[in-house]
Amino acid sequence: MSISNLSPQLLFGMPNAGELVITLLIVVVLFGGKKIPELAKGLGQGIRQFNEAKDGIKSEIENGMTDKKETIQAPTNTTKNA
Repeated sequence: MSISNLSPQLLFGMPNAGELVITLLIVVVLFGGKKIPELAKGLGQGIRQFNEAKDGIKSEIENGMTDKKETIQAPTNTTKNA
């Protein structure tokens, strides 16, 4: 059986436990045990900032939609009283 006969799903699946352990060991060797908490903290702050920005944009869109509905539904008095 050659690689050309395998389906692409088999080649790029989820990593198994052995691959994850090897990846973790490589990260520890490259960055050292003292830098990993700093990297994790930076990653956490980045995720937090991304979520705050996402929520801010979502609320701005919702507020814009609400304002648009209010202007459409606002009664306009165009009759002239003489």
